[in-house]
Amino acid sequence: MIIAHVSDIHIGGSDESVERALRVRDYINGLPAPVDAVVVTGDIADHALVEEYEIAREAMRYDAPTIVCPGNHDSRAEFRKVLLGETGTGSDPVNQVLRLDGLTIALVDSSIPGRHDGYLDDATIAWLAATLAATEGPVFVGMHHPAVALGLPSVDAIRLTHPDRLQAVLERHPHVRAVLAGHAHTAASAVFAGLPLVVAPGVVSTLKLPGECVLPDDWTEGDALDFAVPPAFTFHVFDGERLVSHTRVVL
Repeated sequence: MIIAHVSDIHIGGSDESVERALRVRDYINGLPAPVDAVVVTGDIADHALVEEYEIAREAMRYDAPTIVCPGNHDSRAEFRKVLLGETGTGSDPVNQVLRLDGLTIALVDSSIPGRHDGYLDDATIAWLAATLAATEGPVFVGMHHPAVALGLPSVDAIRLTHPDRLQAVLERHPHVRAVLAGHAHTAASAVFAGLPLVVAPGVVSTLKLPGECVLPDDWTEGDALDFAVPPAFTFHVFDGERLVSHTRVVL
């Protein structure tokens, strides 16, 4: 089973954001053998505008089952209206599940309206626990914010807070096989709750490590972003037990 993991397309976040997102989409759709699913871990729009989501909807029209969660640049109401076709204020977390033959993917909403750091509220923790309890077979759990520090100051300052809440749920469900995330704009891997945690690279830009750039004392999240590096995404190869991840740069 092969899963394409895309993240941080930030439509409207740069002059090239749309072209870069379309380049990744066309690469995935043009593969000789289709992927089994596409997971998109947040920051779909850069300013949470309806028109950005309308563009993103086309840029994420993959030829495979697709599941998407919000990030810190997204708005739940506009996300729901345009990408999910739902009406209403949409203030509740956007938690979704995709069930495939041999794998379930549960995406939880780690966004906090009006803030850049992440948190899984009580409703989301309860939803995830119930979903895992009702699911047989392997599960990937994903969200926008990584649950561990990655050595990237601008991201680590706004990562998932209180990750122990997530860890407690995952440790009760040994059929979870991996945790997926975005937010960091760089491909990264770690271990969380005894599981592989894989962070997809950014489509719109790449975040440099401290050794690759110098951050000012009053840095912002954009100071270490490089928009010249080509867009990238991750392939997850899963055999039912073991996960192997490959980062692919799209030239």
